[in-house]
Amino acid sequence: MKPFIVMDVLKKARQFEDVIHLEIGEPDLLPSPKVKKALKKSLEKNTFFYTEAKGLKKLRNKIAKHYKETYGVKVNPENIIVTTGTSTAFLIAYYFSNTIATPTPGYPCYENFAQIENKKFVKIHTLFPDYKITPEVLDKYDFDTLMISSPNNPTGTVYNKKDLKKIANYCKKNDKLLISDELYHGLVYTDNYTTALKFNKNVIVINGFSKYFCMPGFRIGWMIVPDKYLRIAEILAQNILISAPTLSQYAALEAFDYSYLKKVKKEFKKRRDYLYDELKELFPIAKPEGAFYLWCDIKQYSQDSLEFSNRLLEEAKVAVTPGLDFGDFNGYIRIAYTKNISELKKAVKRIKKFLKNIK
Repeated sequence: MKPFIVMDVLKKARQFEDVIHLEIGEPDLLPSPKVKKALKKSLEKNTFFYTEAKGLKKLRNKIAKHYKETYGVKVNPENIIVTTGTSTAFLIAYYFSNTIATPTPGYPCYENFAQIENKKFVKIHTLFPDYKITPEVLDKYDFDTLMISSPNNPTGTVYNKKDLKKIANYCKKNDKLLISDELYHGLVYTDNYTTALKFNKNVIVINGFSKYFCMPGFRIGWMIVPDKYLRIAEILAQNILISAPTLSQYAALEAFDYSYLKKVKKEFKKRRDYLYDELKELFPIAKPEGAFYLWCDIKQYSQDSLEFSNRLLEEAKVAVTPGLDFGDFNGYIRIAYTKNISELKKAVKRIKKFLKNIK
């Protein structure tokens, strides 16, 4: 199995002093203050025993309400399984597949999860500037499951409502299972997006509290499972999860603080605009519509993203993720704008100086 390279980069970066960490996809912002209060209250009341495998009914009701209020989509709480982060959700979802196709560049653990379960994995190469797939492209590939991520990690690509509807309808018409990774929902800088459930009721939707809700270390996520897979998914959850962390579930009950989350989105948009404007003349970059990453083409400077990233870390003290982590993209790097503007300004100065001196 391939390593998750960004974690190796993080490990190495922590050995240096004065490093600006733009490698890890972890929001630096705190969750809503209500989350901490709920966690403390839960601990004081000793509510840290197992929940049922699907998760707290109260939390599943809150998640269902979120879909109704945010997307106008009705979700039965019984079809929601609360998971340990999103990683266990993917392991459960992949059980129902034989051959999984997904656009690249993409999240590196997708392929590793498929390898764990001995599933075939098909990469659909996408191109600058939109990094999207279309139904016409899909006819060229043999698969029974299509997995998309919108917003995409690392490109920030968002499938708008029209694009998403076409893909959802294609899967419905051709009897393909659609898995929709919507982890970065909320961190979308346009209003023209929605959940795949809007167009296809048989999709498996995966989401969580790590990014938009700023709760990465709580290790809490969810998946919405169609009726036809639900009982088997629950049995898998019983074995893989037992149950998601109970204290984290109680904390997540207060995560849907929309007035606070509005500020989170505003801050990340501000960072995106600043960093994109500063770096777009240095690298070809497709302006991201969501998430918190810039996907930068560095081929004019280096064909080896790992060597480039190591030099940037060692010589300029800026940590980024080599594109090699996201598929066959060795001439790219991913920069996460998960630090405040003052830190990003320092990083920009260091990057510009480094590029002037690079040989």
